[in-house]
Amino acid sequence: MKTLGRILICILLMATIGCAVRRPAKPYRLIGPSSMARVTTPVSQPVEANKVVHGPLTLEQSIEIALANNPDIGAGTWAVHAARAQRDEAAGQRWPSLLATGSATRHLDNQRLVPARGPGEPGTFSDDIFGGDLLVKMPVFTGGRITSNIRAAELLQQAVEHRLVRIRKELVFNVSSVFYAILGQRRVIESLVFSRKVLEEHRNRVIDLMAVKKAARVDLLRVEVRLADLQQKLIREKNLLAIQHRLLGNLLGVESGSTPIEVKGELRLREIEENLNANIGMAYAARADYQAALAGLAAQAERVDTAFAGHWPTAWLGGSYGGRWAPGSSLKQSGADDSEDVGRVGITVDIPIFEGGRTDARVREERSKLAAAREYLRKLELKIRFDVETALLSISANRERVRATEKAIEQAKESLRIEQQKYALGKGSITDVLDAQSALLDAQTSYYRALADYNTSIGELRLAVGERIGVEK
Repeated sequence: MKTLGRILICILLMATIGCAVRRPAKPYRLIGPSSMARVTTPVSQPVEANKVVHGPLTLEQSIEIALANNPDIGAGTWAVHAARAQRDEAAGQRWPSLLATGSATRHLDNQRLVPARGPGEPGTFSDDIFGGDLLVKMPVFTGGRITSNIRAAELLQQAVEHRLVRIRKELVFNVSSVFYAILGQRRVIESLVFSRKVLEEHRNRVIDLMAVKKAARVDLLRVEVRLADLQQKLIREKNLLAIQHRLLGNLLGVESGSTPIEVKGELRLREIEENLNANIGMAYAARADYQAALAGLAAQAERVDTAFAGHWPTAWLGGSYGGRWAPGSSLKQSGADDSEDVGRVGITVDIPIFEGGRTDARVREERSKLAAAREYLRKLELKIRFDVETALLSISANRERVRATEKAIEQAKESLRIEQQKYALGKGSITDVLDAQSALLDAQTSYYRALADYNTSIGELRLAVGERIGVEK
């Protein structure tokens, strides 16, 4: 018995030492996946923070970097780890719990070390009694509460994982959208540079005509004004391009450095399946946020069952084994010892009789949340249809814009050529030339922006139906 007491004392000392030494993790300290014992395959591995990326990058490379380094992906990954831990915590409720307890009690009067187990049994009495026990407790019947908790935790984990997939696809769409916007903006700047070059050549031509008295000075002033206007437009568009580059770096989760991140790629007009019903059906089957909502609805239904289980009795199988000892006892009868072992085993049943309506209130609360989850799912179904319809309309409209502005560019080029020849022959005005040049610039700008919008709207459709967005083969 003395040996058992020493063992229990050692166990208690080790447990209390651990409680005294351990410190909670600081909120700003990163806990790596390797420190999470139950997590074997992280969903995403973040790359080096604040990594400087050197371009030019293709769309595929940009997406790869963003998926590895964007903070939203990192936060979503840790949310999945948390959901897995919650699932493991719920699953642990079905297993027995083993505890070690210890006590040291001083009484005003001498107390018997252990209760008498028979008439006339000798005993040991002391005002200082020490004890140590191993306690075991195991659920036998909980009305399905533990099972419902486990199932709800598993469904919530699935919902969090689906939400992470949705975050990834939204990030891919955002990267693709900015990528296409950068490509279109570069072509817009190229059009402005080309227009400035054309106007500078025309200004030189006007100067030559002024030298032979075939052009007025006011014509040169009008060209200079138009060149100044083009210059300020060029500055504005370059500033917008710089902002887009930095936005891309932000989405990639990296520093752009002193030199903005450059990209390489081409904008093109490509065909895509535009069947409304087929795309809506695909969206219901593939959209991760819809799957997350379904899993969340099922998890809430399990919570209703968990709340309803509060009406049922709860049975626990419990037992303990330990020792009591009184070193230096002041009264020890003949045949008694200063240490004894104690143990017990039994079943405890808790039957709810009256609890002020708390269980009924909780059931009503969880059922109300279930109804709200159904309405959210219905709202999401309507939103999915709206997203698909909007994306298809955007594709159709942007395709027509591209085709219309493509024809307008050819007409504007020809019109500018004619007006320049008429002016050189003295049969046209400088205003007509400048208007023709402005029309060409507007057509080119509209074309490249429409082409960028068209590529973005394709990504919007794929995001709406839950497909992989990004590089086209």
